[in-house]
Amino acid sequence: MARQWGPSMRAAEKAGCVVSASRAGQAEAGSWSCSGVILSRYPDLVLCHGGIFTPFLRAGSAALTAAGAAFLPGDSCGDDLRLHVQWGPAAASLAGRAERGRPGLCTPQCAGPEPGPPARPGGGRLLQPPRPAELLLLLSCPAFRAHFARLFGGEAAEQWRFASAAPDDEVSEEEEEDQLRALGWFALLRLRPDPEEEAAAEEERGPVVAVASPGAVPKGAPLLACGSPFGAFCPDIFLNTLSRGVLSNAAGPLLLTDARCLPGTEGGGVFAARPAGALVALVAAPLCWKAREWVGLTLLCAAAPLLRAARAALGRLGPGTHALAALLPQEMGAVWGLPLRDPGPPWAAAAVLVECGTVWGSGVAVGPRLVVTCRHVAPREAARVLVRTTPPKSATIWGRVAFATQETSPYDVAVVSLEKDLHGVPLPVPAEHFHEAGK
Repeated sequence: MARQWGPSMRAAEKAGCVVSASRAGQAEAGSWSCSGVILSRYPDLVLCHGGIFTPFLRAGSAALTAAGAAFLPGDSCGDDLRLHVQWGPAAASLAGRAERGRPGLCTPQCAGPEPGPPARPGGGRLLQPPRPAELLLLLSCPAFRAHFARLFGGEAAEQWRFASAAPDDEVSEEEEEDQLRALGWFALLRLRPDPEEEAAAEEERGPVVAVASPGAVPKGAPLLACGSPFGAFCPDIFLNTLSRGVLSNAAGPLLLTDARCLPGTEGGGVFAARPAGALVALVAAPLCWKAREWVGLTLLCAAAPLLRAARAALGRLGPGTHALAALLPQEMGAVWGLPLRDPGPPWAAAAVLVECGTVWGSGVAVGPRLVVTCRHVAPREAARVLVRTTPPKSATIWGRVAFATQETSPYDVAVVSLEKDLHGVPLPVPAEHFHEAGK
């Protein structure tokens, strides 16, 4: 396990950070925070989620959905915006700082409001003091937004919810609308320079992460998500929290993973086990619901097209930022001869989507016109059931419930008879016997 995840964990810890936004002179107004990824050192460039900037936009969150809006310059936010970035250095960096007489800072912010002297290294997490930063631009990935609108917009929009709060929680319509508008937006920041630190760390200058190119990570590949649940709250325990999962599915740059992410991890990096430590994506929405039912998948935006959009935007902002485009991490090529779009294991195509009214679930095609699913998805009294297959043989076929177990039965099974054949879908071979674990 250590061999597989070691490089990814080191890359995540080195690149992970938390970004806080507040209003100058208005501490009582509170702050907004999210996770981020350090892209380059000296100058320090950070990519984070754009949702925390909606309260500061001069034109409001509607500017994010304006026609043709692919990026917004930093001055799109008010002059009272104040940004800070905090991260936890690796042990080697901490030793270097101690040698220069600048110890790290232990900040147990959840322990109490009174600041105290830094704790000894063995008594808590050593964190870098928050560093001031400036907003270079807000950007989005046009392809991500297009896929999101196609998959979750239109008539389907009423059933889907992407927010940091559960459907039953009290959230104003304005706040929920702001979150939805900012879902596919990210922010590129530059930390204010520290001449003394830059001179002492010349050897660390340059990109911090490598970026996986599209297709380099196939469906089902293991992933490591690194983010800070609840943002800047209590970083001594939540900063750069790790969670494992797989690449569950993909539609262009819109990716899904089952790695557990919580509110505050928006903008956090998701890294691959192979290529080792490569940045695959950033968290776009950690939680989502369909028909008020929680979906245990996290929505991601692929990093490669997002950074391409950042380079293009920096080139259009002016000569002062044009040089920064060259400092953004480059993409790694596809490895092991993988195709640009890996079709995944052939048996996975037997999995289908079953919809019965507002209820939905998964099913398995066991015959050209037979699908097995759960009774609670397609009950006996259901008039018609809609079955959808996966790409590239996408099809929508109607069917009827041919059999369903009783509600009192310990088995939750239903069989759907389809009106048409499922073409191009490989049928699974049923197992004939089972072995006990370990045999």
